[in-house]
Amino acid sequence: MNRLVSDPHVDVCPDFTLDFYRASRLPLVALNNTEAEAAALLRTVWVATNAAQRMQWQDQVAADNVLAVENQRLLDEEADRQLQARRLADATIDDEEQKKNRLKHIPIPNRPRPSRANQNILVSDFALRKLEKGHYVEIYYWTNKGIADARLLYHATDDEGMVPNKTVDGTTTWIPASATRPSTTVVSDCNLDPLDFAQAIPRLVASLTERGWGHDRVHMLAGFWGGLMLHRFWNSVDPLDRRALLLYQEEQRRAWHQAIPLPGGAWDISILDDDELTRTLDRLYREDRRRKDNEFDYQVSLIFPVSMLMSLIFSSPFFFTRFILVTIAFPYAFAFTLRVSWLCSPFVLRDCVGYLRVCICVWPFCVRVC
Repeated sequence: MNRLVSDPHVDVCPDFTLDFYRASRLPLVALNNTEAEAAALLRTVWVATNAAQRMQWQDQVAADNVLAVENQRLLDEEADRQLQARRLADATIDDEEQKKNRLKHIPIPNRPRPSRANQNILVSDFALRKLEKGHYVEIYYWTNKGIADARLLYHATDDEGMVPNKTVDGTTTWIPASATRPSTTVVSDCNLDPLDFAQAIPRLVASLTERGWGHDRVHMLAGFWGGLMLHRFWNSVDPLDRRALLLYQEEQRRAWHQAIPLPGGAWDISILDDDELTRTLDRLYREDRRRKDNEFDYQVSLIFPVSMLMSLIFSSPFFFTRFILVTIAFPYAFAFTLRVSWLCSPFVLRDCVGYLRVCICVWPFCVRVC
């Protein structure tokens, strides 16, 4: 069916009795119809044809409306798809920009300058990266000394070297080189001063919360550190008791972090193990006792050769023997003692200077005796 180009509703039936339509009436008049009958037949045909065209026009308009709606839907979907693609591309570009220049995109709240007591601390980038990954990190980075070191070594981002870093999803990002280097002055947890430890814990807990650690883990670690500082060993007059607490803290926290990804999982570290703490204290006591015994043995080893040689010098009845002991054997024995003590004793310099003074004072007397 041919497509209509105009609306048949606006068409008007012509007057077929006019001379203009004589040629149209002639075929009908030839069939024994009068001019009036031929005009009436032509009128009837036109009306029937116009009625059919009107129905065709309505169907055509309806189909055109459906097609227009479908085309508009497709256009809207395409526009929306292009908009989403542009937004995704812009978001990807923004994410890359924020990763490369994170400091430029950190939101700044509309507030007055905070007081010094509430001011955020500057922690080492290396320590914060370890926290973000959920790894073990030394408490030293949150002590006054660790914060001072981080502030001293801080540089603007554009002045730092950048190194590639592979994330969990396999993508590669660029991070400051300082975030991959530990501090050269870091102190193990077991060697921290109790005061530094107590000052660092609130800062470390705040950093854990800021770096997205779960509330249950933060609460567990805070309870662990709080339980250590409330333990009877913490206020003990014996420094070994406090060292035992700090060593227990370091060993248990390392083991706890290592056990998290294992099939068996970790445990509630806030529950203190008194038996393990007692074993840690015993181990420290034995090490301290062994160190003191070794120091005592070193001191004795310094005194024994010289004292034996002096007794030989004064007990020998022969002049020649005493002369040999004083001039040759005594310096050799002192040099041997010096060499041995240099390898063994941590206090060798102080001891050797003292013995040298004794030798200088005794030497003229020994020669005079000979």
